[in-house]
Amino acid sequence: MVVIGILAGLGYAALYAVGAMIEPEQRDIVVVIPTPKPKN
Repeated sequence: MVVIGILAGLGYAALYAVGAMIEPEQRDIVVVIPTPKPKN
C-alpha cells in the first residue's frame, strides 16, 4: 500500500510539473453574434 501511495504521489507531482512548465499558447477567440433581422 505504501509503495502504491508513493507511486501515485510521484505521478501527481509529475503531472503538476509538466502542467506548470508548459505555458498554453495565446489564441484569439472570435465570437460571431448573429444580428437580428428586422421585421417587415
